[in-house]
Amino acid sequence: MTGRRVDAHHHLWQTSVRRHEWLDGDDTAAIRRDYTTADLRAAASGIDATVLVQVLPDFDESVEFLATAAAEPLIAGVVGWLDLTGSPARDLERLRSAPGGELLAGIRHLVQAEPDPHWLAREEVLAGLAAVRDAGLVYDLLVLPHQFPAAITAARALPELTFVLDHLGKPPVATGDLEPWATGLATLAREPNVVAKLSGLVTEADRRNWTPAELRPYAETALAAFGPDRLMLGSDWPVCLLAGTYAEVMAAADSLIDGLTPAERDAVRGGTATRVYGLAAR
Repeated sequence: MTGRRVDAHHHLWQTSVRRHEWLDGDDTAAIRRDYTTADLRAAASGIDATVLVQVLPDFDESVEFLATAAAEPLIAGVVGWLDLTGSPARDLERLRSAPGGELLAGIRHLVQAEPDPHWLAREEVLAGLAAVRDAGLVYDLLVLPHQFPAAITAARALPELTFVLDHLGKPPVATGDLEPWATGLATLAREPNVVAKLSGLVTEADRRNWTPAELRPYAETALAAFGPDRLMLGSDWPVCLLAGTYAEVMAAADSLIDGLTPAERDAVRGGTATRVYGLAAR
């Protein structure tokens, strides 16, 4: 591997600063503690740059993440949060003018938690996404397979906005099923303004008993749909710690692209993320 290595998806959080209700369950007890940039540097050996992604639907968290990124050279970009149905243009300006605002690369909302499967296709949401487009940012799609149709509607409505599908849309790895996820993914991939992250698969598998071989059908489906120039690797650390260490997860991801050419591997490992998020060398 000769190119820049980018972890296109990780998180940080401080439970001592704000409440993380999603960490209250027994299934997340293992990661119910603070994770800081010091922890990130210790874990991300061999990584040249990272993208820090929002955790909570909290504007102040995004402001803090930008400041954190400004102080940490390893973090080359931030995907923040704002209310798409509120005053997105104003809030984007507030983020851009905050310390570290130049590192804002994209926006994300926890669409997977929205009860309306067509939330992304709502008129007021599309207007908010248009503001993201106008700001020259990308939009991370955190959706489940049943929400693919609305994601396709949004991608078609805003062809000049780049959408980044997180975690391949969370396929049912634990059951081994490919459909209807695979067909939905292929349909979404036909939209040229959509790219995807090869990330988050280990926590969709049996977290205590997974192998790279179980992940391979999903990675191969994504490679066939998007191609290396529209795929990027992400650790989803520290969420991935529920299933394996940072090193184990990234080694598994590397194994899933071992059949590609060196140039194609470089694209997935860093080139796609650098281009899509506009990550400058720091």
